[in-house]
Amino acid sequence: MSDKPAVTLDLSGMPCPAPLLGAKKIVDDLAAGQSMLLLSDCPGSADDLYAWCKFTGNELVSSVKQSDGKTAYTLRKAGGAASTPIAHVTLDMRSVSCPGPIIEAKKLLDGMKPGEVLQLVSDCPGTEADIEAWARSTGVELLAMLPIARGAKEFYLRRK
Repeated sequence: MSDKPAVTLDLSGMPCPAPLLGAKKIVDDLAAGQSMLLLSDCPGSADDLYAWCKFTGNELVSSVKQSDGKTAYTLRKAGGAASTPIAHVTLDMRSVSCPGPIIEAKKLLDGMKPGEVLQLVSDCPGTEADIEAWARSTGVELLAMLPIARGAKEFYLRRK
């Protein structure tokens, strides 16, 4: 599977739900695991795409704000090798500042069996660096880090 998007769709200037509907039409025609790049300047696109991906099993791989005011969303069709891991436990730590998310994640992981996966949801900007350093120095494996709506990220952590 290539990391290069199979299709780029620029729907800048189009109000919601046009970017979501355009993305759906393209993703429906992609092979499992292929990705597309959607460019949109509609402020509602992030929430629309996040909700749609959660509902359909497709993946919002990244969202990157561009200097021209557009956001570049990379979407991957469900069924490829890089699908989102399945979590045994979810810990939603949105609105909790660092180091809270990693402290609570450690408590939960310590009580989990080897091989089990914790999904940590956090919107604290420091959580990403904390998780990466923690995974490098301990027996915790960072399986995936996915951007979600409103600046939050999902971290999938497996206890070794």
